[in-house]
Amino acid sequence: MTTPSLPLNVVIVDDEAPARERLRDLLGDIAATQPTAIVGMAANGLEALRLVQAQPVDLALVDIRMPGMDGIELAQHLAKLDNAPRVVFVTAYDQYAVSAFDLNAIDYLLKPVRAQRLEAALAKVRASIPLGREALDRIAEPRRHFSVSERGRIALIPVTDVLFLKAELKYVTARTVEREYLLDESLVQLEQEFPERFVRIHRNCLIARAAVAGFERDEVAEHWLVKINGLEEKLPVSRRQWPTVRAALLGSDAP
Repeated sequence: MTTPSLPLNVVIVDDEAPARERLRDLLGDIAATQPTAIVGMAANGLEALRLVQAQPVDLALVDIRMPGMDGIELAQHLAKLDNAPRVVFVTAYDQYAVSAFDLNAIDYLLKPVRAQRLEAALAKVRASIPLGREALDRIAEPRRHFSVSERGRIALIPVTDVLFLKAELKYVTARTVEREYLLDESLVQLEQEFPERFVRIHRNCLIARAAVAGFERDEVAEHWLVKINGLEEKLPVSRRQWPTVRAALLGSDAP
């Protein structure tokens, strides 16, 4: 087998130190055929995102089950970077995971990882293009963070901090107590992804259930306004959406 001329810059992401060390050792074992340079190791998705943005990374070996931010959500955020690294998932779950990854052409390694399988995965990485968001979105659970590009870097906003989402031209504004963020996503897709967290109150607005402080009647405009925890701003509820909002947030017997 011909030795590749350039090593791949690799980040290893796993919340268990022995698993990180095993991958590091295996990469050393196959260095003659698949040379790599380990540029960092991270215990969770947040650490990994900082590592990848601090230096060039060709490949992230990512555990799926991690606290705080799982591997699939990390890959979704990495896919937004201009020079997105390739991602190979590492998993101990070989039923649902394997079928989902096969269907979406996402590479994976089963624990315990074997040197021969890792070698094949790296060969595939060298010939591949970065994984697209569409394939990741099909197998992902609801995210814990929104990601936005600010000054060339990815900023993360905890979903639990967002009070409401409002469509603004081509973007969606995510409002927290502190400020607004622009998301390059559609309101319809966000409504489908987070049905338990957000409720549509208007054709261009979703509000977080936990952010609702109450309702106030606007007698002039003859519609209801939502009062929001932590903000002076009040949002209008469209007449069309009021029955749905009332049932979702006040109960079906509310007036």
